[in-house]
Amino acid sequence: MLRRTLLKSGAATALLGGGLAAPVLTAPALAQDARASTLRFVPQANLSALDPVWTTATVTSNHGYYVFDTLYSLDAAQRPRPQMAEGHEALEDGRLWRIRLREGLRFHDGEPVRARDCVASLKRWAARDAFGQLLARVVREWRVVDDRTFEIRLERAFPLLLTALGKTEASVPFIMPERLAQTDPGKAVTEMVGSGPYRFLAGEYNSGSRVVYEKFAGYVPRGEAPEHATGAKLAHFQRIEWHIIPDAATAAGALMNGEVDWWERPLADLQPMLARNRQIRRAVTDKAGRLALARLNCLQPPFDDVRLRRAVLASVVQENHMRASQGDDSSVWSETRSIWPRRTPYHQDHPDLMPGDLDRARAMLKEAGYADQKVVVINPTDFPDIGPLGQVTADALRRIGMNVELAETDWGTVIQRRNSREPVEKGGWSIFHTTGPATFYGSPAMSPLIRGQGEAGWFGWWKSERAEALTEEWLYATDEAAQRRAAQALGRLGLEEVATIPLGQFTLRTAFRGDLTGLLEGTAPYPWSVRRA
Repeated sequence: MLRRTLLKSGAATALLGGGLAAPVLTAPALAQDARASTLRFVPQANLSALDPVWTTATVTSNHGYYVFDTLYSLDAAQRPRPQMAEGHEALEDGRLWRIRLREGLRFHDGEPVRARDCVASLKRWAARDAFGQLLARVVREWRVVDDRTFEIRLERAFPLLLTALGKTEASVPFIMPERLAQTDPGKAVTEMVGSGPYRFLAGEYNSGSRVVYEKFAGYVPRGEAPEHATGAKLAHFQRIEWHIIPDAATAAGALMNGEVDWWERPLADLQPMLARNRQIRRAVTDKAGRLALARLNCLQPPFDDVRLRRAVLASVVQENHMRASQGDDSSVWSETRSIWPRRTPYHQDHPDLMPGDLDRARAMLKEAGYADQKVVVINPTDFPDIGPLGQVTADALRRIGMNVELAETDWGTVIQRRNSREPVEKGGWSIFHTTGPATFYGSPAMSPLIRGQGEAGWFGWWKSERAEALTEEWLYATDEAAQRRAAQALGRLGLEEVATIPLGQFTLRTAFRGDLTGLLEGTAPYPWSVRRA
């Protein structure tokens, strides 16, 4: 079994480049004041794509929450609550929704947030997102009533409308100025102007090195206590710097030396060392956990043939992927032979579809007439949770007789290349790997992994009219039993046709300096409410 690359010897004590301050005890008073008002954060990966509607990359969604805000958001129990919205009316038996904005909302360029900005933003989001596309199917009209009010008129009642507007993971319906929201949904917005608690400082952005945010003095927080992505988003730091540190040992050294304040995703191998340091605290960032997965390109050979996709599915030994990615402490990971993650409502294991048997997979390849077509696995070298997944997959596929090219680059290149629908000979791809929150992947409406939208869907472009029919059946079911039947049938169908390959589920511990308080445990690494003691 493949293991992760060994940590570079001696790197744990290396200092960061790029102008980080000297140790606090020897810094002059002005430097100490600047440090007290600055949060230094090491994100999970490089921020190479800025538009959180255009890409589903988690690091971009996290960036989006600094800069933008949403009309609604979900609390820890996944219930929608007003955020930018003051409130709403549901009329005509749920076929007309009238939403009104809170007073005083402004964008970072000084312009007020208007209803037309919301309508344009929601239209663009609904063209990109799987949940948004479900909603858009039944929207008859988006109508601006006045500067603070707009309406959504539906062909039929949509039971989860507020949940859709408040979704919190991957392609979040963030509100942008109308001029930006009118950008072609297939193209990324590059100018970051939102109405969130922090302004993006474009002049200090250096992909692969640093991202900088500044507190937005014009932000109007809600009055409720913060919970998950809801309530008051109180910016206690004047400035937040993201330092991109791909080498885990260097990041660990920076955290222990006080050069950074917060490391989002320490490697499992380094967790014991961090736990022994009295200056560092740790917390579980997402108690439901994350699903690791492989996504196959269903448009191009060889995986346009479902028989070859099934051979790959049969070859997966989830323990190998989890040990390579998350280490040998099996208390933080589990196997899950389901597209619905554990601890979500519709989880149901299907061991018959995922035997983890290389001999069987080899026989399935032969029966399918595999003709040695090249399989290109695009894989990041700078993302410790994801890179080992691709290495294990490539090794397993070589063992069953596939012609595999492991194309390893940085994560930014991976998320750019996965947009390509060309054959591998023209720069396309066959397989990529990623992870995502279990709560997000646990709903037929939210999860792009299970939707059979073909070229209108998520990367991999699995097409299934049956999957789309089951999603509709789930959405409009009149009772929980009918919903469960539809969701579980959908989950099995997704594995039978290999829409997505689950590789296991795991939880993460974030690590931060002991003088930070106010972290909202059990959520993404949101900066609001965090302050220095």
